[in-house]
Amino acid sequence: MAQEYKLRGLSTLDLKSGEKREVEVEGIENGKVLLAKVGDKTHAMSSNCTHYGAPLKLGVLSPNGRLTCAWHGACFNVGTGDVEDAPALDPIAKFDIIEQDGGVYIKGDEKTIKASRRQPNTKCSAQEFEDTDETSPSSGSGAMGAVQSLREQGFTGSITFISIEPNLPIDRTKLSKALIADKSKIELRPQEWYKTSSIEAVFDEVSSVDFRAKSVSSVSGASYPYTKLILATGGTPRALPLPGFKDLSNIFLLRTIRNVQAILKAVGEEKNKKVVIVGSSFIGMEVANALSKENQVSIIGMESAPLERVMGAEVGKIFQNNLSKNGVKFYMSASVDSAAPSESDPKVVGSVKLKDGTSLEADLVILGIGVTPATGYLKDNPDVQLEKDGSLQTDESFAVKGLTDVYAIGDIATYPYHGPGGSGTLTRIEHWNVAQNAGRSAARSIVSSGKEGGRETAKPFIPIFWSALGSQLRYCGNTPNGWDDLVLQGSPEEGKFAAFYGKGDTTVAVASMMMDPVMSQSAELMKRGKMPGLKELRSGLDVRDVTLPQELKM
Repeated sequence: MAQEYKLRGLSTLDLKSGEKREVEVEGIENGKVLLAKVGDKTHAMSSNCTHYGAPLKLGVLSPNGRLTCAWHGACFNVGTGDVEDAPALDPIAKFDIIEQDGGVYIKGDEKTIKASRRQPNTKCSAQEFEDTDETSPSSGSGAMGAVQSLREQGFTGSITFISIEPNLPIDRTKLSKALIADKSKIELRPQEWYKTSSIEAVFDEVSSVDFRAKSVSSVSGASYPYTKLILATGGTPRALPLPGFKDLSNIFLLRTIRNVQAILKAVGEEKNKKVVIVGSSFIGMEVANALSKENQVSIIGMESAPLERVMGAEVGKIFQNNLSKNGVKFYMSASVDSAAPSESDPKVVGSVKLKDGTSLEADLVILGIGVTPATGYLKDNPDVQLEKDGSLQTDESFAVKGLTDVYAIGDIATYPYHGPGGSGTLTRIEHWNVAQNAGRSAARSIVSSGKEGGRETAKPFIPIFWSALGSQLRYCGNTPNGWDDLVLQGSPEEGKFAAFYGKGDTTVAVASMMMDPVMSQSAELMKRGKMPGLKELRSGLDVRDVTLPQELKM
């Protein structure tokens, strides 16, 4: 039951507009709330982000009441507590503020204050109307964003999601970053949530879609009719079509819980294994970071520095230095020739051979060489045209071009990008946040299309991702038309930096380590069309000192 709690150290509300302040709640052990003043109103809310628990006092408060977490870009509306941008699923709690008897109090219940969140309203008894069925083949971030948003926005039709994986939607980012193999620790929602939200989970594999009959077929022979369809089938990890890689065991891809379980089994309890990772992009680097403390890890990369294609060699070498400190060995500008069997067991990998003749001993090999859109079930479909990379072209609401009532989100969607330097350029982005935000966009489109006035205008977002590369990397923006210049601030030699990527003078993307909230501030400036150019940044301007305008441009 809600009751009044005094805020320690406050006799009056004295915050200035735009100020945030974390305060302790008397009478509740470790109880804290965040006060934030927007305009002439002070709000009291949960003190921590509902995603990974970051203190929201470190985040970015905008004049229109958006509060963006400094870690991973989750955004909340301070007026309502609602989530505005991924990756948070739960809203933050709001509390009434009372000034009385020379003190400041909030009204709330102890459980909610300590939890630093509230549960979204998704409870529903679905109505079995012919025109309100929604089907989503997938169980990833995009599907989770879509099905939750549908219920939050009042969709009362039946919802079915079909997953090729034998588990409910998980936080897939923790597979490569932390190698967590226990699904109960990374499931985004417990099974009971789907039941109370009237969302049916089906564990099966989609084999085809009949867009004219509006029906999805599975390999088990089942058929699922739909009125609205969201395709969110994700990516398929690339394998190496080289000698030995198809035939030998202890060579692993990494996409699912089963993949992680197999990797951990090969590592064993004693660890100290020789691990060779092929690929120096995000998955390969994250896995290397996770395994390096207790194993001998080597990374093979074709570029001169890790992540050079995305981040540039100068920044890539910062990541390389971080992991090298943990004992990771790098073989860069290298090409793989083959995998050779172990001398003790000809069925198991024993080494990886490079084209320059180098041979790397290996107890196990992990491939991190990217993914392709998982759209094989659409390959010969006469009603849809796949892009060259196998993806589906969509509009800004993620509605598939040439189809009716069909949406594509996540790794399989190529959509018009309107961030800095984008100008509507078609792009495909393999980021967790992008998939979840796309799912939320598709849900809004579905719900609004059934209301008076028709489908609402799409709500654009700035892509954000993060990575664990010896330290936490934050990144916002995108480079669909490339980048040709870089401004590096901070102390790169110490792994503390902000990197600003430009096309001409336009800053199109920002990466940072240990300089929060540079990334979140930059994302908010990008949304307002006020991100400083490279010339200003090169002169020493700190984006954290730039005042955020009220008006959003995207």
